[in-house]
Parts: sequence; C-alpha cells; structure tokens
Amino acid sequence: MNYIYIYLAVILFVIWLYAKRQRRIHTLNLAELTQATQAGLNEPASLHPVINSTRCFGSGACAAACPEEALGIINGKAVLINASACIGHGACLAACPVDAIKLVFGTEKRGIDIPNVSPQFESNVPGIFIAGELGGMGLIRKAAEQGRQAINAIRKRIGKSTGLDFDVVIVGCGPAGLSSGLSSIHHKLRYKLIEQEDSLGGSVYHYPRQKIAMTAPFELDLIGTVKFTEVQKETLLDFWLDVVKKTGLNISFRERMESIEPVNGEFIVRTNKGSYTTRSVLLTMGRRGTPRKLEVPGEETSKVTYRLVDPTQYQGLSVLVVGGGDSALEAAISLAEQPDTKVILSYRSAAFSRVKQKNRMLLEQQEATGKLHVMLNSKVNAIHAKYVEIEIDGSTHQHPNDAVIVCAGGLLPTPLLQKIGVQFETKYGSE
Repeated sequence: MNYIYIYLAVILFVIWLYAKRQRRIHTLNLAELTQATQAGLNEPASLHPVINSTRCFGSGACAAACPEEALGIINGKAVLINASACIGHGACLAACPVDAIKLVFGTEKRGIDIPNVSPQFESNVPGIFIAGELGGMGLIRKAAEQGRQAINAIRKRIGKSTGLDFDVVIVGCGPAGLSSGLSSIHHKLRYKLIEQEDSLGGSVYHYPRQKIAMTAPFELDLIGTVKFTEVQKETLLDFWLDVVKKTGLNISFRERMESIEPVNGEFIVRTNKGSYTTRSVLLTMGRRGTPRKLEVPGEETSKVTYRLVDPTQYQGLSVLVVGGGDSALEAAISLAEQPDTKVILSYRSAAFSRVKQKNRMLLEQQEATGKLHVMLNSKVNAIHAKYVEIEIDGSTHQHPNDAVIVCAGGLLPTPLLQKIGVQFETKYGSE
C-alpha cells in the first residue's frame, strides 16, 4: 500500500515540474511577443506559419525546429512570437506532428504582392518568367527546382532567335538563378546571368555568420542531387562557389537591371552596363530588392556598401552607418565591438520606432562606451574620400570617415514589372 503513495507522489512531482516548466515557457514567450508587438515587429515580412489552435496541442516541436526562434508556446498553443525573424523556410511545418501549421503570404493588415505565374513559372506576359523568392518561394530547394523547371519551359519556346544576343537573360544569383544558369548550360542555351551585387547566394549571403540554412535534397543540372538538410551559411556558399568553378557558370556581378522593354514578342533588357536582346527573361531576384540609395554626391565611390558582411574588416576605421531599422542598429553595434573602430549611426527621424528592445539596449551600451555616436534627426549631404558631411539641427558638420554602410531597405521591381503588364495578386494571409 505504501508503494502506491510513493508512486503517486512521484507522478504528482513530475506533473508539478512539467507545469512549472510550462508556466516559465509561457511567461518568457509572452514577454517576447509583447515586446515584439510594442516595437511594431509582429508583422512577418514574407512566407510564414499560421497555427490552427484547434489542432495544436502544444508539443513545442515546431518551436524546437525553428533556428530563428520565431515560434513559442503560449497558453499551451504554438504562437508566432517573433514574426520579424521568420524567413519562411518551413521547418516548423515539417516538424508539426498533427498538421496544425500552414504557410501563408501576408496578413490581414499587411498584404504581399505575388506575381501570377503558370505551372511553368511564366507570367501573364509571354516570355517573362519568375522563379524563386520574388515569386513567393524563398525555400532553397523549391527555388532551385523552380529555376530548373523554368529553363526547361524556356528552351521549348525559343524557336528561331537569329539576331538576338541571348536565348534568356537571368536576373538574380540566388538558388533559383544559379540553378537556372546551370540548366542553361545543360540545354546549350545562350544565357546572360546578371547579379546587382558582387556576391552570389541571394538571401543566404546576407545571413549572420554561421547561421543554419534549412533545406532538403534537391537536383541541379550538371551536378546531380545535392544532399543538404541543415547547413551552415558558409558551407552552402562555398558549395555554390565550387559549383561555379567546376561548371564554368558565367555570372556578371555588379550589373543591375534597370528596365525591360517588350519589342514584337522579344525583349530588350537594359542594365547599368549595357542592353541585351533576348527571347525570354527569367527573374530570379530576391524580395530584398535594389538597395535604396541616399542619392548624395560621392555615393558611387567604392567606400559605400549596402550591407555589413564581416565587421572585422572595419577594425581601426571610422565608419558611418545610415538607417533606423534593426539591420542598421545591428551593423552599428557589431562595428562598435571591433577594436579601435569608431562608429556614427545616422538616422533621419527623431527615434527608432520599429526595432527590437534588445538592439536598443545594446546600442545604448555601445554609445555609453564612446565608440558609437548616434545622430538622430540627421541627414547625410555628401560623401568624400576622407570625411562625410552630415546635417543635423540645420547645420552641416564634417566627420572623419573611411567607410559608409547604408541600411535603408530595398526597392522591389514591382512597378517596373507592372509597367510591362505583369499582373500581381496581393495576398492577405493566404497560401
């Protein structure tokens, strides 16, 4: 009889421990959700999970599978607690044991424009194809497969393209663009692959160092099956670089598409480096868009970049960061942590309104050390070889400067595509 009481006591103790743990998880996740909501960061930027609370029983498998820690458990149910961190790779969907998750675009408040494309990834404008992130699919495996299938469709419609520069012009060098370039070589198409930046990899290139990219095995023409599942950013980028080297894939870096002009069923693609005639255009760029520029004298110089990749390369320099979002704050904080680096963060508004509280705190800590100077209500007027001109409170001052990093967001090509007739559908929380 005494054994029954002992077993009962052990069971009750285990239940108490479980309940205590669940309360702690609930409290932490609720605090993070509240913080994100107050900071205006509770609207996901792209593809994201929606949880069916009737099905969900709070196993936490989805939260455990998410490297970005975008999901948490509140009141025994899964909740998107850090929507701005979600990048839509779908690991949560695969991990859910009861099919309580679906991936959708947009929300009731914030719609996302997705181009209408056929099963062959051709838009309503014949000859304009869209694959990968711009078409709403940022998953590495699916983006690569879409690029491969789009080229397969393009090669069937080429016909006689005598006198044209290329059979296809591919815009963007992420997984979809790289895959379509390989397929172009495989099918002996005359292709032009352009990338507005000086690096390949698309969105993955902009991940923090050693971040895990989620994917699944996928096929590449000339290469075969790629058997990655969870892979570090650096490993994946090294893989792509090796693929380019082995296959001779030709990429024109720092070439930005500026317009597409339809002419009698063909196209003239104009870039900052030239213009090309082609039968088909395949758009495989990401949703980051073309970096928004300051439009000031000196911005065209090589000291100006639009992202921070490796803070260590700025050791001992004077760096200006421009912007007021999380990417700008995180860049400024990372730079200020480098030895002998002096940082100015310039933002045109009076306050940072949509940033994480953690970044606010870290910014204040770095500012207190004197290595980081925050200039609100300021505007960059000019960039020179050894200094920058910044206007604040109506007066302009010169500040020593070795490098400028602009984190002011990007401009999607939606207006450009709409101009030539490509139709978009605005998704408000739909698949």
